[in-house]
Amino acid sequence: MNLIDGMLARRTTNGPFRPEPVSREHQHLLMRVAQAAPSHFNSQPWRFVLIEDRQTIERVAGLAGQSMTELIEAGVFFERYRRYFRFSEAEMEARRDGIHIDHLPGPLKPFTRQVFSDAGLKLMRQLGVPKKLGEDNRKLVAGSPLLLAALLDRTEYRPGELSGFYSVFGLGAAMENIWNAVGALGMGIQFVSTPMEIPRHWQALGELLQVPDDLELMAVYRLGYLPPDGARPSIDWSSRHRKRLDQFVFRESCAVPEANPGE
Repeated sequence: MNLIDGMLARRTTNGPFRPEPVSREHQHLLMRVAQAAPSHFNSQPWRFVLIEDRQTIERVAGLAGQSMTELIEAGVFFERYRRYFRFSEAEMEARRDGIHIDHLPGPLKPFTRQVFSDAGLKLMRQLGVPKKLGEDNRKLVAGSPLLLAALLDRTEYRPGELSGFYSVFGLGAAMENIWNAVGALGMGIQFVSTPMEIPRHWQALGELLQVPDDLELMAVYRLGYLPPDGARPSIDWSSRHRKRLDQFVFRESCAVPEANPGE
């Protein structure tokens, strides 16, 4: 795949992966592209844990599922992130950011715009949606053949100092390299975000991975080979829109938006 075409085709995988293991060759290739990322003074502050053990994956999946259930049940997830939700193609086209909630369980479809209101949350609780979403999340993680934990060296990661920014910037570049490479290998990747939202679950995950004091656990991802076509989760979204140039690019100063091509 052409490099630029591959970058423009980059996607996040919301659905399941094929069950077969990710080859060691592909795992090491992903580590090599991560290693090729730029870092401050070539500090290479990133560390990674490749996780294939089924018991460990199941335990991470349990933390992810329980976290999702708790976040939905308490309304924390929707309160925290509702500003990113779009409910129509027209709204998505106008904003060109956020996520379009275009796939909901049947009972919720008539209440699309109310899903994230107090009344909608009450209905979701009555319908058992938090537990269903938690279980969906658990299954997605549990069915992943490979998990990847991303960490930073604490000698570089010092929040509040420039080195802290530089190290996070470097890890972001390393992960973006991985994200851009998986497509060429017939693979997908998704951020396992929910345990981070609840401190005790994130701490439990760190203990599970035996993270030492000199490292900081920053993120966990699930990876695997993509099926020809996968079933979508109970609540799913699309996020393929991108802003027009005049919405995020300026010319010479922040006072002059860049013209869109053809204008």
